[in-house]
This record gives sequence, structure tokens and C-alpha cells, in this order.
Amino acid sequence: MSIRKFIMILSLLLLPFSVQAVQPDEILDDPLLEERARVISEDLRCLVCQNQSIDDSDADLARDLRIIVRERLVAGDSNDEVLEFIVARYGNYVLLDPPMNIQTLILWVGPLIIFLLGTLAVVLWYRGRSSVPEIVEEVQKGKLSAAEEKRLKEILGEEGDQ
Repeated sequence: MSIRKFIMILSLLLLPFSVQAVQPDEILDDPLLEERARVISEDLRCLVCQNQSIDDSDADLARDLRIIVRERLVAGDSNDEVLEFIVARYGNYVLLDPPMNIQTLILWVGPLIIFLLGTLAVVLWYRGRSSVPEIVEEVQKGKLSAAEEKRLKEILGEEGDQ
């Protein structure tokens, strides 16, 4: 394989990693404002894709959020003011790294609670299972009637013959 083909194949394989969803018509003329917009966008979650930043998402809502960020920057807002505006509109869930507070406590503690409840359920299930069948416990404690003991000996006798 020639080096030219190798480079072409490698560049085609790596192309998806370099593509961002930001459209050319969204890019600001001022490179400093555009850089600030990219920094802010890295912290914002696409509400449709949920685990992508708005810069990485092709969803219409992500595009709308990118446009809002750029509009607010052009209007003169600071990075913090832009984030506050977006959070006020969409809630803390729009942040890829939401702050730890009462409103987002379930986001932070929820997985731990689910894990602990699952572990507790498994432990209780295993503790509830008897390691010795109830009939054996009754035999050991002498709680079977004479007829039940006779029937049990017959059953055990039949199992022993097989």
C-alpha cells in the first residue's frame, strides 16, 4: 500500500473525530467572541442528545442554543451572564457539570441510592432464603406427625433406591 493511500484512509477514519456540528453561518466574525462561544458551548449539554455538548450535536435545539450563546455574547454579556441566562431558561440540567445543590441533589446522589437499594434487595433476598428446606427443619425439630414421618421415609427410601 502506498503512503498516499495510507494517509487518505487514515484521514477518512479520523474525520468523524474532528467534525463539529457548528455550522459556518453560526460562526462569529470576531475570533475572540467565537472562542468565548466555544468555551461556553463546551459546558452546555444538548438536551436532545443528553451526553454531548451543544457544539458536538446536530440537533435543532443544540443549534438554537449555539445561536443564543452567540447572540448574548454579541449583546455584550460576559461568559457567566450567558450561562446564567441559559440556566435560567432551561434549568441546571443544561449544564454538562451541574452544580451540587438541593435542586440537583438527585442527579448526584440518585445513582448511589439506586445502587444501595439494589444491594439491600439482594442481601434481603439471600437472607430470606433458607439454606435448609423447611421440611428438614421440621424433621429436626420433631414437628412432623407419624404419618408425615412415614411418608417422608418412603420418599427418601425411593430416592435411595434409584
